[in-house]
Amino acid sequence: MGKVKSTKRIRFGILSITSTIGVWLISHWGSAVVIALPPPEDIPEEILRTEIIIDARSPIDGKPVSAAKYAELQAQLQKVPPPKLNAKLRQTVFLLRIRKALLQLFPFLDL
Repeated sequence: MGKVKSTKRIRFGILSITSTIGVWLISHWGSAVVIALPPPEDIPEEILRTEIIIDARSPIDGKPVSAAKYAELQAQLQKVPPPKLNAKLRQTVFLLRIRKALLQLFPFLDL
């Protein structure tokens, strides 16, 4: 009779310890998720996308310009078409693009 009571006590002790550890792990599971969140002072990307940018860079040389100068440059670029390439150079670029596409389809070719 004494063995049965001691076995039950051991089983009860093991059960209580495992349940305590399980409850503790589950309670701390949520705190790990909270740690992974960004800090509250960090500005969300959605808000940053809606900000109005008042400084810009030149599309020509990349130097900083004012917003008015940027709008003026954009208008000039829309009016004046970019210079045309030489016909021979355009043909060379076209052939290089075809060569690149063929090498992606058939990498064993040595073109």
